[in-house]
Amino acid sequence: MSIEIIDESGHGLDVRRLAGLSRFVMDQMRVHPQAELCIKAVDEPTIAQLNGQWMEKEGPTDVLAFPIDELRPGLVDAEPEEGVLGDLVLCPAVAERQGEQAGHGTEAEIELLTVHGILHLLGYDHAEPEEHREMFGLQDQLLAGWRTRGSDQR
Repeated sequence: MSIEIIDESGHGLDVRRLAGLSRFVMDQMRVHPQAELCIKAVDEPTIAQLNGQWMEKEGPTDVLAFPIDELRPGLVDAEPEEGVLGDLVLCPAVAERQGEQAGHGTEAEIELLTVHGILHLLGYDHAEPEEHREMFGLQDQLLAGWRTRGSDQR
């Protein structure tokens, strides 16, 4: 797996930990071992500009997902597709505020946003109640797995 992490946020992102989490999630979701992912951490003005340009929404957001090859999770009895999963853009400044509000801190919020973004890249959405339950349930399951089994892969 090729996971590139670029930190332009000025927040001192733990890129090694983020790469380990991303690899863990992609493995759990049976993404092809040669798939590519790029995660870029940016400041608020940059993510606000991207949010306006691509989502037609005003102001900064926490994470944006840009799928490239529209890869989907591999099935247990089928080989996953090879290709470029896509790009995630994270904003640690927004994550810091959200982590404080949620009571679990910045690092846990960045982990949550990373998993959330990867699921979006894999085609998951949360617009409808059933989709919301499925995506957030899977997100919680992956985070729990990372925090127990996956954390030794950091």
